[in-house]
Amino acid sequence: MTDLADLSGLRAELRRTVRGEVAFDVTSRALVTMDASNYRRVPLGVVAPRDADDVVAALEVCRARGVPVVARGGGTSIAGQATGTGVVLDFTRHMNRVLSLDPGERTAVVQPGVVLDRLQEAVAPHGLRFGPDPSTHNRCTLGGMIGNNSCGSHSVAWGTTADSVRELSVLTARGRRLRLGREWAGAPDGLRELVESELARLRTGFPRLPRRISGYALDALLPENGSDVARSFCGSEGTLGVLTEAVVRLVETPPARVLAVLGYADEGAAADAAAGLLPYGPLTVEGMARDLVPSAAAGLPRGDAWLFVETGGETAGQARARAEAIARAADAVDAAIVEDPVAQRALWRVREDASGTATRMPDGGGTSGGEAWPGWEDCAVPPARLGAYLRQFRELLAAHGLRGTPYGHFGDGCIHVRIDFDLLTPAGIGRFRRFSQELAELVVAHGGSLSGEHGDGQARAELLPTMYGARTVALFERVKGLWDPDGLLNPGMLVRPAPLDANLRFAVLPRRPVDVAFGYAADGGDFSAAVRRCVGVAKCRTTEVSGAAVMCPSFRATGEEEHSTRGRARLLHEMLAGDLVTDGWRSAEVHDALDLCLSCKGCRSDCPVGVDMATYKAEFLHHHYAGRRRPAAHYAMGWLPVWLRWAARTRTAPLLNALAALRPLASAVKRLGGITPERGIPRLAREPFTRWWRTRPDAPADGGEGAGDLVVLWPDTFTEHLSPSVGRAAVRVLEAAGLRVALPPTLRLRRPPVGDGTSVLWNPLSVLRGRGRVCCGLTYVSTGQLDRARAVLRRTLDLMEPVLETAAPVVVLEPSCAAALRSDLPELLPGDPRARRLADRVLTFAEALRRHAPGWAPPRLDRPVAGQTHCHQHAVLGDAADRRLREAAGLTGELSGGCCGLAGNFGFEKGHWEVSAACAEEQLLPSVRRAPDGAVVLADGFSCRTQLDQLAGVRGRHLAEVLAEGLEERGGS
Repeated sequence: MTDLADLSGLRAELRRTVRGEVAFDVTSRALVTMDASNYRRVPLGVVAPRDADDVVAALEVCRARGVPVVARGGGTSIAGQATGTGVVLDFTRHMNRVLSLDPGERTAVVQPGVVLDRLQEAVAPHGLRFGPDPSTHNRCTLGGMIGNNSCGSHSVAWGTTADSVRELSVLTARGRRLRLGREWAGAPDGLRELVESELARLRTGFPRLPRRISGYALDALLPENGSDVARSFCGSEGTLGVLTEAVVRLVETPPARVLAVLGYADEGAAADAAAGLLPYGPLTVEGMARDLVPSAAAGLPRGDAWLFVETGGETAGQARARAEAIARAADAVDAAIVEDPVAQRALWRVREDASGTATRMPDGGGTSGGEAWPGWEDCAVPPARLGAYLRQFRELLAAHGLRGTPYGHFGDGCIHVRIDFDLLTPAGIGRFRRFSQELAELVVAHGGSLSGEHGDGQARAELLPTMYGARTVALFERVKGLWDPDGLLNPGMLVRPAPLDANLRFAVLPRRPVDVAFGYAADGGDFSAAVRRCVGVAKCRTTEVSGAAVMCPSFRATGEEEHSTRGRARLLHEMLAGDLVTDGWRSAEVHDALDLCLSCKGCRSDCPVGVDMATYKAEFLHHHYAGRRRPAAHYAMGWLPVWLRWAARTRTAPLLNALAALRPLASAVKRLGGITPERGIPRLAREPFTRWWRTRPDAPADGGEGAGDLVVLWPDTFTEHLSPSVGRAAVRVLEAAGLRVALPPTLRLRRPPVGDGTSVLWNPLSVLRGRGRVCCGLTYVSTGQLDRARAVLRRTLDLMEPVLETAAPVVVLEPSCAAALRSDLPELLPGDPRARRLADRVLTFAEALRRHAPGWAPPRLDRPVAGQTHCHQHAVLGDAADRRLREAAGLTGELSGGCCGLAGNFGFEKGHWEVSAACAEEQLLPSVRRAPDGAVVLADGFSCRTQLDQLAGVRGRHLAEVLAEGLEERGGS
């Protein structure tokens, strides 16, 4: 529909007849142009129906105007079936509930937009669960699972989604309400007659294997199979009808589970062994190879490939005995029996993240610069033939010059793999087509199915004649005609499909690298490649955070797709494409989506493919405001180092604090500075940290032989001007550990920074370069003032040259500043070798003590802790050293994950107060409220401490402060 009048009429009529949201704006459309596949289609609009009546109304309007309709859940499909050019029905906004639960009958009634984990949470108190559990269980919806006939890791025990469906409420494209079930219940007119005329074909033309999802499941309509219309509807990918409600079966959850991890020499050996374990009744038989295992993963036995075999039992002993029996029978190189639920969960996360991890080749090789894509993610063969199939699959890859690492449901013969197809050039796309055709023939030769879990969609539907033959595919088309005679529902999928190499989402991206400020070294300097990282697996759309995870706090606060990492990546993709978002870097839609990004960098570590939205946001703001006036907060907060240095030089901190205490004046200042009125203005320190350093009376005597290592303590802006007590405490602890502490070179220092008489860090040439202080540039980066950030960082590198000539590490107390030096500095100045040298020198406070004072024992405090690991520390720096230091000091307990919500300038900016407070209420504030009496509230970041103070009246402290206090209590070092 290209006529604007027709489009306006469609939108107006939908708004008149549908009570839910009707959105035809650019952002709403951009968010659903893609799923987790290689394909892209731009829809006309999005409708979020409130109930089945809304669906009827939307279908009636679209049918009258000949507009296609696509039903969409979590958008995690990997074959393209959740994209379309007409109207997209989004069931996640309103039709997302568990309507009822019958524990006695072991059934639940659900709406299509309910996320699987919400159903699992509802039924868990009754000892029940929904059997199928895809790796996307915390964001995929039941409607999508029924549409794809999803399976997951436990299908060897509990089958597919079709095995777990009892009845389905469905609307046909012509508005007829059907209740599908066994014995032809709900069958559309003519379906029974058609099936009864083709009984021989249905009995002989469908492969018998546990994971046959391709095509329509017409064999479920055979009389010997109960003529089950609901089961036959599963896997139809929204092409036959629109699901509005489902009655699903539940299974009992084993009270105890044990995980046997079996190591093998290679994936072929693991595949050969998998089928032989099925007689032991495992709950899972999952396989993966070393290529997909992070180097930091622990708990795996020896080997280069592994089977994850879960067993259940009434007791832990029973489950363990079953796991041990499997391990004895497995003929494995090595085995580990894992009983601890936390350790099991950590290992399962390695497996679940494989769909994203596999998207980047570990060595960056391959035809497309290390990128790998779905497309043949999902085929399945009989389990006994899996080993032979995998070997031939590898041979076919090699013959086409391609690479991929298979993993997946070995016990069901179902393999996932991301392959380094070149989907950017005509030659690469041609190879993609040829490989797909040959692989389809290989799968069929082994008696397999082109789809074993995720559906055919556009990726494989064109090849269904290879599997079923032309006459059976023609039968599929006749069935589609009975259900949807107008061809309204999800056209181009399953029957009369679009070519598998059409509508590729990469085709619209620019062919030449975009001119950008950051280096994007991991993406070959190409911003388009960085944006392509998001493949849509949507781990960022989870509504709860577990452990130390952070991503994505703004989505959890708002529940809106545009405020998820995936949503923002989609808008950036469309910005680069230019046909939907047409104003490039000036786009208001992209700006608004990025506005609520906290720049927490959680996605950098928690996203399986390492999307770094904080960097993309800074890049966008840099271009968006180029040559234009910026928001007031960018000047007030972005230039904070300048204003604070000015206050220190003029010694006006007491006066400014007094003025800030006057409410009318503070309100005016906040209004002028673009600061939200709910925020208090932090107090400035009367004595900056470096002034204390110059004049402290307890400075150690000049070091001599036997003195400890030299460390350079970075006077970041927050420590220097807002919380110098942290700097003083760090000096106290570092010196107590036997280390020599120096500050970076600066003309402001009146004596050598190291008391050894040699002026180790003094550089006379700095006189010629102008005076100034070192700065990580964080506030300029977070506000997208990247030219200014580069200038500041170049000055910093000039000042730090003498440090770089020594072996001294640079100890940074503020996690966000340390993260900026480690990650942003070399990305902003990729051509300056000093940038990488400085980044490699940066240590956190705990890392410095571990590496340079390994024999030092901190004071024993023996107290519980509460608080939150800084989001940048989690994402960029790591907290292993902090954990060990806390343990050595007797500080017990775990810090929460998530983000404090203040996030530097974010929580101060006008319009961010509600999201900032909601983020704090998610993890940080509850963890402090639950803390036992006497607990130490740890918060290494100034933002975290400010948030605690302003929202809860709680004083958070840096770990250095806590240890320094302990030293004082024990009266020495």
